[in-house]
Amino acid sequence: MAALKSESSLKHSEKDYDWLGSGVYFWENDPQRALDWAKHKCKRGDYEHPFVIGSVIDLGNCLDLISRQEISVLEWAYNSLKQKLAAAGKLDEMPVNQDARGDRNGDKLLRYLDCAVINHLHYIIAEANNALEFPTYDSVRGLFTEGKEVYPGARFLTSTHTQIAVRNPACLKGYFLPPGLPQIVEEPLTYSVEEKAALTHEDWGGIVNSPTLFD
Repeated sequence: MAALKSESSLKHSEKDYDWLGSGVYFWENDPQRALDWAKHKCKRGDYEHPFVIGSVIDLGNCLDLISRQEISVLEWAYNSLKQKLAAAGKLDEMPVNQDARGDRNGDKLLRYLDCAVINHLHYIIAEANNALEFPTYDSVRGLFTEGKEVYPGARFLTSTHTQIAVRNPACLKGYFLPPGLPQIVEEPLTYSVEEKAALTHEDWGGIVNSPTLFD
């Protein structure tokens, strides 16, 4: 609730397996998925109450990995990272995406390689100081297939979703409580970021619901 009351901002995730590299993460237009994740965190004993907030987001200059053009940028970044490691004699240290313990779907939930490639792209753009054709990215967006088959033989999976990682805090225009979710409101009113200094996007279960998303 601290973000809703403008008392604090959401923290960037900097995990080395983040699917879209570092940033503040949101599920796009999927508040129920956000709530499911928050409940999962509570079952693990991380927090007492599941809670979801929404954000109005201006994607700015977005590395949109749902578009073919941006996918080619990602391929270029991978080759650049590979060349850098090879030149240093460390090609065997190239990260690899891995399955999480207990995941029977083979979804490679630990995206070490993808995270490294995307963060490398951000790094070389910053180091080039605008000399490259790629401007600094404010956000990253991707579609992920995940989960079990919805029915036998289906290519629709139960947990397929779109995520957004916001890198530029100025893209977050405001926060709101998603309507229609069975959330506990009274308790989280005193459950602030100050009390849990290490809160990240995962703990909040962020979502996106932006009228400007597809302008």
